This record gives sequence, structure tokens and C-alpha cells, in this order.
Amino acid sequence: MTERDVMEYDVVAVGAGPAGLSFAIRLKQLRPELSVCVIEKASTIGAHILSGAVIEPGPLDALLPGWRDNPPPVCVPATQDEFWFLTKTGGTKSPIVPPQMNNHGNFIVSLGAMCAWLAPQAEALGVEIYPGFAAAEMLYDDAGAVCGVRIGDMGVAKDGTHKPGYTQGIDIKAKVTVLAEGARGHLTKQLVKKFGLDAQSDPQNYSIGIKELWQVPEGRVAPGKIVHTLGWPADSHTYGGSFLYHLDKNQVALGYVSGLDYRDPNYQPYEAFQQWKNHPLVKSLLEGGTILSAGARAIVTGGWQSLPKVEMPGALLIGCGAGLLNVPKIKGTHQAFRSGMLAAEHLAAQSEALASAGFDAKLRASPAMAELRKVRNIKPGFKKGLWFGLVNSAWETATAGLSPWTWRCKPDWNSLQKLDVAEQPKRDYVERTLAPRDRLAGVYFAATEHDEDQPVHLRVSNTDICVTQCAEEYGNPCQRFCPAGVYEIVADAAQPTGKRLQINAANCVHCKTCDIKDPYQIITWVTPEGGAGPNYQGL
Repeated sequence: MTERDVMEYDVVAVGAGPAGLSFAIRLKQLRPELSVCVIEKASTIGAHILSGAVIEPGPLDALLPGWRDNPPPVCVPATQDEFWFLTKTGGTKSPIVPPQMNNHGNFIVSLGAMCAWLAPQAEALGVEIYPGFAAAEMLYDDAGAVCGVRIGDMGVAKDGTHKPGYTQGIDIKAKVTVLAEGARGHLTKQLVKKFGLDAQSDPQNYSIGIKELWQVPEGRVAPGKIVHTLGWPADSHTYGGSFLYHLDKNQVALGYVSGLDYRDPNYQPYEAFQQWKNHPLVKSLLEGGTILSAGARAIVTGGWQSLPKVEMPGALLIGCGAGLLNVPKIKGTHQAFRSGMLAAEHLAAQSEALASAGFDAKLRASPAMAELRKVRNIKPGFKKGLWFGLVNSAWETATAGLSPWTWRCKPDWNSLQKLDVAEQPKRDYVERTLAPRDRLAGVYFAATEHDEDQPVHLRVSNTDICVTQCAEEYGNPCQRFCPAGVYEIVADAAQPTGKRLQINAANCVHCKTCDIKDPYQIITWVTPEGGAGPNYQGL
């Protein structure tokens, strides 16, 4: 085997999201002599970024004080908040917006567009940014410390042979590697296991957020209006809620979040979203409009008690990869900025021999963690049902999280009930007419693209379980929890069971839900060839 090319930097960041870019910008502001590289698996910066997103501007003000004079292309000041509890045909507007959802002074943005806007500002400071570079493996030195990442090879066929355009991936070595992969990062997951980073924390929890961007008829949009809902179509044992953000130019961003701790093996997060869209409150806004873009992404929701150790020899975790999203606020971007800047300040304060040691203590003593501690019991409270969760949320908010107890978390994958004991909640669904009608149409609006002739990046360690034990116990929930129709059980007379698992890997939008929710934990999401995946526009 030929020796790989090597690029060496003082620091490499994996992921050009808000955490990775804010880290790189802040480090170059403080130590311009350091060499800093950011690698991103998407074909362009922002193409894999999906979030609501309403941002608190404080950390961005600190990072780039003049940003308001040259804002990102989608940046609408928040003007009003509404909070609704929905029934099938109507709902009740709360006279009081929960304090965590008060967005006065905040901005509605496209986080993908914001990252594309941040990248040139990082490059102007001397940061080297490489989109289309998928970090496939970690590199370790002789002592076992992280010393960089290996970029995945390009031009490998599905059978493992090399195609005519084969290019061997390079090794990027650094004194410190910063993981900013977002929720359920492929490499972060490996490092948490290798270094036992979660030994003193609860298992991480997640939700799946499914989002669309719509162009609607003139006169329906009130730019800056922010609406959140609870209730229908979720039953009282399923954590679910929505967001609807009014942009300018007659556009609205809307989405539905389902907690991946749901119990019903027949629950379908994508269908719940489409049902919610057909509620009178939402349908009246969208009808006659046109969908522009769509996508899905896992959201980290474990909070304070699920935060792993964020340092290990040679590497740091920041942003949603560390689990810093504030669930009641439905916001993680300000936390991503905070952690990225704090990591940069931690390294900048050191001598030439950069080291990761000490960052975990600094993060835990920071405002980012103080914010999470105050709300640590709110999301876990909903595991006991909607009504308990609402009462508990009011208590925790009123006491600023000073409860003497801490609700514990268990992993999402073991929350599914088996078919023979599963509750069968009345879904009370409606006939829906708004596009897209099915998941494949949604995949089209995600503009996802993978070379069909490349190794499948969704690795199932034992497919026999899929057509035997899983089929019997859970009815193959992968066919329902995936928002992109990646997994199918198809007839195959050549198989002993008469059926087999088919993986439509080209559909994948990189949401990571399968890696999280699979009840046997036999599905592992790994990065495909660099540049593959969704190409989100305005999400």
C-alpha cells in the first residue's frame, strides 16, 4: 500500500458548523500564528446544516462585534411569540409564552446560510477550510493519544475495488483535534467509547427534527413571528412539538420534533410532521404555496446529566457533539458558539505545546453549563407523560432548576415496547393533502446525492436479526423511524425466511436516527464518500 500524504497543522476541527467555525475564528483572533484547519464532509459549507433556527445573538456579538452591519443572508429579527396547545381540529393559544421561549432580541436565521457566511470570515483570518473532506478515521500516536484524522478514500466501488478515479485519502495531523460534528457524530461516538467519556454521565438522548421551507402566497407572512405548539398529533406518551417561523420574502420555515424516546414501535416521525402540517392552523398558511427545501436531523436532548467528559488526550468535544443544546429553548447555536470560543480561548492561553487537558473543567464552570443545569429536569420530566412534563416544567422554571433531585436518562434505543405488549394509542390522524405526499418526495427536496457504486455507509452487523427477531418483536421499526425510506424489508425467495433487508443508502439525509433508535444497536452510520449527502438550501 502506498504511503498516505500528510498535512500537518497546530489544530484541526472536524465539522464546519457554528461550533467548528466559531472555534477557528476565535483561535485565529487570539493566536494568528497558529495553523488552523477545518474539514467538512458536505460538498459546500452549510449543505448539511439543518436547524430551526432562532439564535440568541450574545455569543455572536462577542465573536464578531460588527456582524449586524453585514448580517447573514437570512436574518429576521424576532417580533412576536405564540405558544399553542393543539387538538385535532383546533387548539388553545396560551395567554403566557413560557419564559424559555421568549425570543425578544433574538433572530430567525438559516443556520446553513449562516455557516456559509461565517466561513469566508474564518478564511480571511487565515483558517484553511476544506469542504468535501469526510473524516473517516481517527489517528492516534504511539501513546494512544489522538493526533489527527484520516480523510476517507474517494473512488471506491461498492465491492471495495478501486474505480478509475480512485484517490487515497490524506492524513491530517495536529497537536489538538477538535470534534464539532454535531449530534451523534460518527467519530465522536467512537471516541466516547474508546476513552470512556460517558462513564460518569447518563446516556445521551435525542430527538429527530424534520423541517421544510415554504414559499407562500402574498399577505400571509408576518416576518419575525414565532409559533411553537404541543399536543396533536402526538399522544400523551410521545414527546412531540413544532416550530413555525415567519421569514421575509413570503417564506416560512416549519418543522416537527419527535423525541426518540418514544415507546410505540409503529410511530412514524415523518408522518406525524405531515399530519401536523395539515392542522387548520398550519394548513391555512401553507395552502397554495410551494415547498422549496426539506430535510431531517437528529437533535441532542440529554442536557446537563448526559454531558460526557469533553476532553481526552489530544482532542476536545464542542457544540452539539458535546450535548449542549438547551431543550426548553429549542436552541443550541448560542451554546455551540460559546463552547467553540471557550475551547479556542483554552488553547490560546497555552504555550506552543498545545494540550487538551483542563478544558472539561472550564466548560463545566462556564455559563453554557450553568444554563443547562437550570433546565436539567425539564425534558426528562416528559418521559413520565405530557401532563406530568408540563407541570414539572412549570416547577423547574419557577425554581430556576433548584430542585434537590435530578431526573435520570436512559438510552433511546431501549424505550420501544415490543409488539405483543405495545400500547396502541389512537392516532386520530386526518387525510392530508399538502405536499410532499411521501418520504421519497421529501428526499427529492433534500437534494441528497450519493454515488450508487460506493460502499454502503449504513452498516448492519447482523441482517439475520432484521428478518427474524426484529420482525417478530418490533415489526422492523427502521422502516418507520427513518424519514428518508432508507430501510425496506423486501421479498426474496432465495433467503430462508423469504425476505431480506434492503438498504437504499442513496436516500440517506444523514439524520443519524437509525444509529440512535435501532433497538438492537446493530446499525452504525459511518461517513460516506466526501461531498455526498444532502444539499440543503435555506434550512
